[in-house]
Amino acid sequence: MKFAICNEMFKGWEHGKVAATVAGLGYQGVELAPFTLAADPTTLLPANVAAVRRAFESGGVRVMGLHWLLANTQGLSITSPDNEVLWRTKKRLKALIGLCRDLGGEVVVFGSPKQRQVEPGQNPEDAFRRAARLFQDLALEAAAGSITICFEPLGPGETNFINTMAEGVRLVEAVRHPQFKLHLDVKAMRSAEPRSPAETILAEGGVHLHHFHANDPNLLGPGMGTEDQAPVGAALKTVGYDRWVSVETFADGPGPEEIARQSFATLTRCYP
Repeated sequence: MKFAICNEMFKGWEHGKVAATVAGLGYQGVELAPFTLAADPTTLLPANVAAVRRAFESGGVRVMGLHWLLANTQGLSITSPDNEVLWRTKKRLKALIGLCRDLGGEVVVFGSPKQRQVEPGQNPEDAFRRAARLFQDLALEAAAGSITICFEPLGPGETNFINTMAEGVRLVEAVRHPQFKLHLDVKAMRSAEPRSPAETILAEGGVHLHHFHANDPNLLGPGMGTEDQAPVGAALKTVGYDRWVSVETFADGPGPEEIARQSFATLTRCYP
């Protein structure tokens, strides 16, 4: 497995400093939140994008993908019955797929709980079909840039659309495109699944799994809370997963460098 870390935890750091720090700890990649690049990352000029890519690669890591795709946006939704909203959402996501390609990445992770919420009065099955059609179109765009879209199930405390792995698998199978896959996250699985994260991974068998986030339900890094990460790593190995494992955190805790250090120690111990 290859180890990466999400960059939004390094609030206010220059890209080169982030790169040098995480490369020095042993990480091979970074996963970027687009809002850390610009207020509207889709308006970045090619020279600006190239500079970001160069900053990370010169520091010793590669940009392996993007996540938090629609954070800090308004009026976007993948489930809306409003065709204008769906069009704007598709346009934004296509631009982010292109940004990922230009940064040298290979994965975009769709979480964005607010921008997938099924609103009161909407038919959930109609919302599901709208999302599936939108991602069928986006998968064609992703394929042209050798990018894979990975959809993330999130707990019911965050959204009411695609909470469990089984629901995520249903969406992947409805889209039916090799560039649209499943993403799993330890914290999210613990908040939504009736089984442990390890049992959830084994139930899916790795058939659709293409990307993975390691963290703890306490919102810090793997190994910094009560979740035993060893069974999770063993389950990934059992299903043959050998792709990126990214550290994603949501709390400041002891600070970004210490979180990155402790998380990497857990990854090397538990994710063979």
